[in-house]
Amino acid sequence: MIGVDIEDISRFENKADDFYKRLFTDSEINYCKSNKNPAPHFAARFCAKEAVFKALSAIGINIPSYKSIEILKEKNGAVYVKLPQNINKTVHLSISHEKDKAIAFAIIEK
Repeated sequence: MIGVDIEDISRFENKADDFYKRLFTDSEINYCKSNKNPAPHFAARFCAKEAVFKALSAIGINIPSYKSIEILKEKNGAVYVKLPQNINKTVHLSISHEKDKAIAFAIIEK
């Protein structure tokens, strides 16, 4: 199954910490805030979570919250998804951001 999402980066600019804490794990927040401009990184990770959520929903798997889906980064820069332990699915993920938009595609193997 495939999921996709696109967001305006401006939606993730100048938000209170409570906003980020509702959507992102501590690791995700720390990574995004370690960048000079965190908004594109928050937007891309939100897109990834939404794309994964959509793909899982299409095969009948419900996720309780956005924080249940964690977007992490390998040392080589590749992103990957950490799902709750009770969901044993392989997720292929691609995220990107440019100027004022962020986008993500997720593919879930059956």
